[in-house]
Amino acid sequence: MNGLAGTVTGAILAGGPNTGMDGRSKALLPFGNEPLVQRQIQAMQEICREVVVVTNDPKPFFRILDHSVRIITDSYSGSGPMSGVHAALRLARNPFVWIVGSDMPFISAEAAARLVMAGRFGNHFDAVLPVLGGKPVPLHGVYDTRCADKVQSTLEEGRGELTDLMGAIRWYGLPADSWERASEREGLAGSFAYSFDDQIEYERALELAFGSLKE
Repeated sequence: MNGLAGTVTGAILAGGPNTGMDGRSKALLPFGNEPLVQRQIQAMQEICREVVVVTNDPKPFFRILDHSVRIITDSYSGSGPMSGVHAALRLARNPFVWIVGSDMPFISAEAAARLVMAGRFGNHFDAVLPVLGGKPVPLHGVYDTRCADKVQSTLEEGRGELTDLMGAIRWYGLPADSWERASEREGLAGSFAYSFDDQIEYERALELAFGSLKE
């Protein structure tokens, strides 16, 4: 997978509201002995030489991330997750960008590599997305930076949700249910697409990763 390092940028979207977590940044929540964002960066660095964090509040990240990680901000602040996608596509130094949310503890470099190697980019598709249970997963997809203009046009129309993103670009869905079953057989914790919105789901992620939280 290391052969992809000069091809793929990893991008973590950490700029959205965290209403379900009492205003706490999901990216900075503890996960084991480190903030969740550092766990994600380590996973991304398996295939990405460049990793970026997209956030409108950079200061907390400056304190914990080393200089190898770029911290960038949205050009369309307050316009939903697609503004973070746009920033990542505009500022990435590689042709493809693996984009995840900051609330995804189990992201998989192997899954991202499979998306890149599917080879569906170019004239026909702007992105390759994993499909689980018949549904595409836009956050954990790999995007061609050339679709940044399409994303920008949609943002300028006042649309910034992930459903808008799906309608703005041409994407190819790669069935990924078998990858999940393989991970379960290997004893790996959690779905690569798992994300949490509130304290209960966060604690569930901790339990999946580290076992029961009860003594």
